[in-house]
Amino acid sequence: MPNQPNLIFLMPDQLRPDFLSCYGANFIQTPNIDRLAARGVRFTNCYSEHPVCVPARASLITGMHALKTGVLDNGLFLRPDYRECGIQTWPELLNRQGYYTAGVGKMHFYPWDLRLGYQYRRIAEDKRWLYIRDDYYQFLHERGERKYHGNEHEGYFENKGAIINRLPWDLQVDHWVGQEACHFIREYGQEGPFAMMVGFPGPHCPYDPAPEFLAEFDPAGMPEPVPDAGDTPKLRQQNITGNRGPWNGVDYTEFTREQKLKIRAHYVGLVKQIDQQVGEILDTLNEGSLLDKTIIIFASDHGDYLGDHNLIGKGHFFESSFHVPLIVTLPGATGPAVRDDLVTLTDVTATMLCLGGSDVPAYMDSRPLPGIGIPGATGRDHLIGALGGGWMIQDGPWRLAKYGTGESLLFNLEEDPHEQRNRIDDVGCRSILKDLDARLTSEVMRAIIESHFAQRVYIKDMAQDQAFGREGWQRQYPRRFEDR
Repeated sequence: MPNQPNLIFLMPDQLRPDFLSCYGANFIQTPNIDRLAARGVRFTNCYSEHPVCVPARASLITGMHALKTGVLDNGLFLRPDYRECGIQTWPELLNRQGYYTAGVGKMHFYPWDLRLGYQYRRIAEDKRWLYIRDDYYQFLHERGERKYHGNEHEGYFENKGAIINRLPWDLQVDHWVGQEACHFIREYGQEGPFAMMVGFPGPHCPYDPAPEFLAEFDPAGMPEPVPDAGDTPKLRQQNITGNRGPWNGVDYTEFTREQKLKIRAHYVGLVKQIDQQVGEILDTLNEGSLLDKTIIIFASDHGDYLGDHNLIGKGHFFESSFHVPLIVTLPGATGPAVRDDLVTLTDVTATMLCLGGSDVPAYMDSRPLPGIGIPGATGRDHLIGALGGGWMIQDGPWRLAKYGTGESLLFNLEEDPHEQRNRIDDVGCRSILKDLDARLTSEVMRAIIESHFAQRVYIKDMAQDQAFGREGWQRQYPRRFEDR
């Protein structure tokens, strides 16, 4: 199939769009990611409906909303009999179109060496999973090195996770992932169409860049964190408690402005490292005359508070947690384009399928992205977000988020882009709140029913079915999603 484009999906972990120069950041230059934006389509309103690592990734690989996959936190994963339910992953669907599919870097599967349709895998899992004997572990072992916990670095606790990595840059995980992607391109890029996802573990915490990437960034030059408006003290306490666990071990009860700015400088160093490896991948494609035969998609699974709202990490429906970058670069594109359509991270799935010549299964919630040449593709009029501890609906400038803590937030993002004025008790917003709440409840109910479709005994009335009335009748299990 010589005319099929190659597909590359680049996905750093926990990357905010406002920390990229192509999205307006003036405190960092990301020239290689900017190269993608300069000849591609940059989406300004892309959101991760499930802003935690595993839920976002499970939805990406299936094209399904997390309320339907059931993967709503990092301790959940896809059911092992997903194929018997009629579900196929995007690598499996593209395999049928003649693509050689590859997963390089972090995928966050359980078990970690699961393939889910990838024919080629080189694995470097989460920076916090020290005991996984993945390919990166073996790479370090062969060189007499190992993975290090953040707390094995000087200043880890007092600097709230902002450290200098003990490993030299050429042994760090984001360098390894980038070089493994380049190796795949050199080895297999000429053999036919390929579809590769590249999962960078950074700039996820610990905030541990190499010193040469940190040197140019002064904490004093970082953007100021968004203040805590004080409406969600229970979410704040959950954030503190969750980060005290052994995986991190940092106590954010006291979280000063200086500590936040230092974290931001270290985070920017990690972003700069990833930008360098994006450049290496682009140069490798160019060396093999593959750049104009390859569609490149760049996005992230979620953002990082970096001190905004006095929080760290992700996991809620604030801008800095679930607003993500999204860039699509098409072969032969001659100039930049910007789209403000409302789209989701999961829409990457349907987009790759359409660009690879595959139909999008009806059970998928993913839609093709608009503005890149796919007929009929449009943005969304609203979003529904979901995690185990919270639900969200966004429609136009309004966003309603409801959390398991009992705290609820209603913001008008046009008037209040930093989410400082909670309108939940504003008498002038009662009709807006009532409408959003009713629609959110209705959509969550519908999705929950669909999530249990595999257990459905019948679709049409069986009251007149004689076979059902006889002894020994067996129901179909699991029911296939396509039967809907």
